[in-house]
Amino acid sequence: MIRRFTTQIIKSSPMVKKAVLIGINYPGTEGELRGCVNDVKRMHKCLVDRFGFSEENISELIDTDKSKIQPTGKNIRQALSELVGSANPGDVLFVHYSGHGVRLPPETGEDDDTGFDECIVPCDMNNITDDEIREIVDKVPEDCSITIVSDSCHSGGLIDATKEQIGESTKKAGKAVKTTEEIEQEEMRNGVHVVNRSLSLESMINMLKQETGNDDIEVGSIRRSLLHAFGEDASPKVQETEGLKAATKKQVVRKKDKGILLSGCQTDQTSGDVRTKGQAYGAFSDAIQIILDETKGKKITNKELVLGVKELLEYECYPQQPGLYCSDSNADAPFIC
Repeated sequence: MIRRFTTQIIKSSPMVKKAVLIGINYPGTEGELRGCVNDVKRMHKCLVDRFGFSEENISELIDTDKSKIQPTGKNIRQALSELVGSANPGDVLFVHYSGHGVRLPPETGEDDDTGFDECIVPCDMNNITDDEIREIVDKVPEDCSITIVSDSCHSGGLIDATKEQIGESTKKAGKAVKTTEEIEQEEMRNGVHVVNRSLSLESMINMLKQETGNDDIEVGSIRRSLLHAFGEDASPKVQETEGLKAATKKQVVRKKDKGILLSGCQTDQTSGDVRTKGQAYGAFSDAIQIILDETKGKKITNKELVLGVKELLEYECYPQQPGLYCSDSNADAPFIC
């Protein structure tokens, strides 16, 4: 009798490139921007043309087209969760955020490597904190990484507790840090109209009042107002602070940090929303596209890209200093590929 052995061939899933692109112009508010949705459109085209992303694997959240998924706090959290939750080892994950950034003092007794909670600002003001971004990054599968480009003010350190490769956002003894209220909101620079992508607390409160219809919001009640407006859809930190859920202190041991952050500026700086000759764009996003165009057909590392953008912004007299936050190996890894 001849025994036949069958060999089971296990095929690994092919690598998939997936992206979530978020552009928020806040139309009709006192914090209105002009270039954020344009940034997303340009990056969308770049991902398809240069990096081989399929249209079906790119999710776009913008607030200038009601037929698109709106970039509310709930929708952004869901999109990021689905991006990471559907990933397999070897997949390439990418996020581009263009919009307002804000930073809030951390809770009493909380240690933060930059001294603040950096937040991105959804169209409904349901802020997403650096701690949340860190939790999302920690859920990325092994042998997989996620690249986040954040063209927003105070974006340095947006992935909490990530190694700083290029930048000065982590706490340093004696470092003077400007408050949001001390930063010029609008200026002319070399004949170009530049509006920064930072929200003062006053503007944030006014926009939150407009969004929720609640006029009884003050500086000391922001977190409580966010919880009242968004309930279980509010930031976990807001829920913990206001007692809706028990505070959890997770001890995470990271064999390898899978997050790569390219920030438009440092935690105490602003990113420019540029308006010139009928065009509007983020200074950081525009510089990325210029450097990528100059290196077309070649691979460029994350470090090379940020250094190239830094040099270009300095040449064009923008004071913002871009940053790179990731492991040593990811600093020298190709951008996106």
